[in-house]
Amino acid sequence: MTVLPDDGLELAAEFPDVTHEQWQRLVAGVLRKAGKDVEGDAAEEALSTQLEDGLRTRPLYTARDTAPEPGLPGFAPFVRGGRAEGNTVGGWDVRQRHTVADRDTVLADLENGVTSLWLVAGEGGVPVPELGAVLDGVYLDLAPVVLDAGADTGPAAHELLRLYEERGVAAEAARGNLGADPLGHEARTGRPGDLAPAAELARRCAAAYPGVRALTVDALPYHEAGGSAAQELGASLATAVAYLRELTEAGLSVEQACAQLEFRYAASADQFLTIAKLRAARRLWAKVAEVCGAPRAGAQLQHAVTSPVMMTRRDPWVNMLRTTVATLAAGAGGADAVTVLPFDHALGLPDAFARRIARNTSTILVEESHLSRVIDPAGGSWYVERLTDELARAGWEFFRWIERAGGQAAALRSGELGRELAETWRVRSERLAKRREPVTGVSEFPSLAEKPVVRESAPEARSGGLPRVRRDEAYEALRARSDARLAATGARPRVFLVPIGPAAAHTARLSFAANLFQAGGVEPVTEGAFEDSGATEVCLCSSDALYEEQAETVAAGLRAAGATHVFLAGRPGQYTGVDSYVFAGCDAVAVLGATLDRMEAS
Repeated sequence: MTVLPDDGLELAAEFPDVTHEQWQRLVAGVLRKAGKDVEGDAAEEALSTQLEDGLRTRPLYTARDTAPEPGLPGFAPFVRGGRAEGNTVGGWDVRQRHTVADRDTVLADLENGVTSLWLVAGEGGVPVPELGAVLDGVYLDLAPVVLDAGADTGPAAHELLRLYEERGVAAEAARGNLGADPLGHEARTGRPGDLAPAAELARRCAAAYPGVRALTVDALPYHEAGGSAAQELGASLATAVAYLRELTEAGLSVEQACAQLEFRYAASADQFLTIAKLRAARRLWAKVAEVCGAPRAGAQLQHAVTSPVMMTRRDPWVNMLRTTVATLAAGAGGADAVTVLPFDHALGLPDAFARRIARNTSTILVEESHLSRVIDPAGGSWYVERLTDELARAGWEFFRWIERAGGQAAALRSGELGRELAETWRVRSERLAKRREPVTGVSEFPSLAEKPVVRESAPEARSGGLPRVRRDEAYEALRARSDARLAATGARPRVFLVPIGPAAAHTARLSFAANLFQAGGVEPVTEGAFEDSGATEVCLCSSDALYEEQAETVAAGLRAAGATHVFLAGRPGQYTGVDSYVFAGCDAVAVLGATLDRMEAS
């Protein structure tokens, strides 16, 4: 009988070990063929991807990419989860968002997989006096209710607590969150909030309702203002610390104060960044609890919401894919509750089909894909552990910056926080404009023939503070101008695409140009003659070699036929008769905006 060595099976043991340096030399050889003469670490760096917050993802991670010990699930520093059992018992809490007083929709959600309710109440949501009617038929001891009432938090919270008493729900059986978040409300509206009423609600919950939390630390206002992952983490941490100070001054112990907080984060379609963000958030809050002398109280309760910033108004069906990836990331990242925004969220009130798809996204991932059966499935990955550590450090630095600015309230009121977020969004907007960050159905593969999806208007969201941005906003503005032209004249702005040479020479750039112009609502015409196209502008499409031979001649002929502007699909050159160039990495928003300006003026 053969006895295996103590270290177990050695895969590919007959082959010699490959060193990191050997791999780098092979990478350098491939890059050299592409015209990049780099060696060693520089070769590896050439394949790295720049992220926000000064982070980079590298092409290869190995055991030398060390990170702090993540610990065990349910134990400090809680990187691997706030509970020892994770979500393995019943999956994560499927939480659906409601903004209107529609009892039938609430019940339909609960009957079909939703396990808790997120009710926007007061301004921009369900009127506080109607909470009872909306929750009629809801078993309040089984379905937790999470409020989001802004300036109406006090009346809404007292109404919910009254409903518990009226319907005979034992105080120890009540579950949910009263949603007090004065700093989050200030970030949304610009109206300063008072922390004292929130502290009083926390005192009441700590004394009589052990399953109800009083405060929400909502990071969505910072995410929706264009903030990065580290900025979202830092702002949420600064907010939570401000609440911790207020609650302990009101008489609660650190342990009691921590137990009154629930954290809300955005989950985007960047799955690894989302996973790392949720893990880093738990580590950072555990650090705060440790410093405050209550390390066992540092288990963060997390509510993840699929990112509103990534939701598009054009081709909204693609949002189903985005929210599926985001939900997978939230589940793998260990979120305790997940809200999947319906695919038509950006268009108004979601219809029944959209709500069904939203709740079924979690159901399928939990019940069919069994995603919740493994605690911290990304744990142990050198990439994820390193990204978690780097993101935690970046988030901690941003938190320290806010504290140096006087704390969360001071940073908001001075405008410093808003300016930091705006600068991050400005840089990201440049990537979006140049299509370095593609948006499927909007900046990539748009369809001008697709009929718009129309929904009933949703209640107007709270505003007046930090802005709400979307990845599609610049392209949406261009498409709106095209729609207006279509409504006024019966035709969209057009550009005539001119192929030069055989299909092998022009197909790639013709497809590129058609894709780019449609992103701005400019209809590409490829059939017939220029004179019959209804276009006044043209775009030459071919290979560099054929441009050298024919571009100037073709451009001159088109101008003689009436063309007022000539594009060339390719890198800028010195071709007589060519006005501008479109190419991968050009500022598509600027090009399209200028094109529409000319067409509207003609």
